[in-house]
Amino acid sequence: MERGDQGSRMNRVVGVVLSLCCLPAGLAQPAETTHARHVIIIGVDGLSIDGVVKAHAPRIHDLMTRAAWTMEARGVMPTLSSPNWASMIDGAGPEQHGITSNGYLHPMVSLQPMCQDSEGMFPTMFKVMRTQKPASRIAVFHDWPGFADLLEKDVPDVLQHEHGAARTTEAAVKYWAANRPDLMFVHLDNVDHTGHDSGWSSAAYYRAVDEADGYVGAILDMLQNLSATDSTFVLITSDHGGKGHNHGKNSLAEIQIPWILAGPDVAPGRIAASVYTFDTAATVAWLLGFSPSECWIGRPVLAAFRPADLVTRTNSAERGCAPERPVITVPATGSAGPGAEDLLHHGQHNN
Repeated sequence: MERGDQGSRMNRVVGVVLSLCCLPAGLAQPAETTHARHVIIIGVDGLSIDGVVKAHAPRIHDLMTRAAWTMEARGVMPTLSSPNWASMIDGAGPEQHGITSNGYLHPMVSLQPMCQDSEGMFPTMFKVMRTQKPASRIAVFHDWPGFADLLEKDVPDVLQHEHGAARTTEAAVKYWAANRPDLMFVHLDNVDHTGHDSGWSSAAYYRAVDEADGYVGAILDMLQNLSATDSTFVLITSDHGGKGHNHGKNSLAEIQIPWILAGPDVAPGRIAASVYTFDTAATVAWLLGFSPSECWIGRPVLAAFRPADLVTRTNSAERGCAPERPVITVPATGSAGPGAEDLLHHGQHNN
């Protein structure tokens, strides 16, 4: 848990941003001349819909103007970190991968996985990608130590834990600039810690979201500086929200999560289709050109893309994906979630 007042938090954000200016000159040059596609997933632990809407978060809100997004994506129950991060990278829910807790009071894996390797692991998107595209470069940087228990440790080229969101972001930025991995996952934990300490709707919580927004900005600035924005997809999402000082129950405040995807041929605006956290792995497979595991239940979120991109890319049926979920009618008002006008006119919370 990173502690300190708002000034010290912002100093950490500034430090990460300034570190981009200190990268060796060689790292500022493109690592390839092709238009290879890359995916960076920024997982902000405990980031609620309320946090996205009410925090200042200028970099996330600016990204949303050119991203496909939904504030009604859903995690899985129980709304704990391990089941939800696992579902995101496994392309399936607890009923399939068997992870039902964080492993503190109960065994983390309480159900035998429907599919498993020799180590008993359900196939993650990292393993499936490595199997089909062995030359791929895969990196995982995580603030929460427990994230490493959810994937095959010998699969990523780098699986690195750093203490604190600032150090995690700095390590990820330096590695990406030097190596241009095809797939990189960055886990940030400061927002969840503040939610537990101060409450999910507290002023301190919104400040923690602003801090995480600064780390998102550092990654976006790195891509801009390396002229890699047009070849890189950036997905910002979460494992769960929160209510009061906790999460794990059955409320919309806990199970609804943001899902914000920017990149080439993405259709900006609100996604008019249902999105579940286990769709993330299937979407990554579709973007990077490998077939999803037969054990997955997730589907690629094709509603996030322009029709031209769907025509030019191999369709999901040829890759063995389940068909996309039908387009849904998103209510203009009501309890399903905030509308675009709520999100793009941000800055409601100024504490």
